Amino acid sequence: MRVKPRTSDYQMNPELKFPAGTTVQEHTIQIVPRYAETDQAGVVHHTVYPVWFEMGRTELLRANGLAYSDLEKAGIFFVVAELTVKYRRPALYDETLDLTTVCTRITPARVEHTYTLKRPSTGLVLCEGTTILACVDAEGKPRRMPDFMYPAE
Repeated sequence: MRVKPRTSDYQMNPELKFPAGTTVQEHTIQIVPRYAETDQAGVVHHTVYPVWFEMGRTELLRANGLAYSDLEKAGIFFVVAELTVKYRRPALYDETLDLTTVCTRITPARVEHTYTLKRPSTGLVLCEGTTILACVDAEGKPRRMPDFMYPAE
């Protein structure tokens, strides 16, 4: 398994400064489905939701003062080990949606998230999902979760 980035921009830098712990466990972003994400009927394709989940995770990290690129520079990588998606109602082209991402559990080797996609105008839940990410090193081998990924006390 190759995890190392192809560019030298991501040389491992163990001296990066990270916060003492996470303070934000839940974060909501707005999503407006693009035409390319839909079928001819204007319904969002089922393969798009996991991409949106990744957007939610990325922004949750950013809300905690972290960036995936900095984690990678420090030799910390996350790989999706498990993904579930429950489609309840169709999401449509060009409607504003709210995706809430919650960090539900962190263990020494993995982090779990839940996702809820809603139509804010009605509160209707369109989709729910979960992911489990394994923490690995640059070689793809399991590594211990860094302390700063746990909630600050």
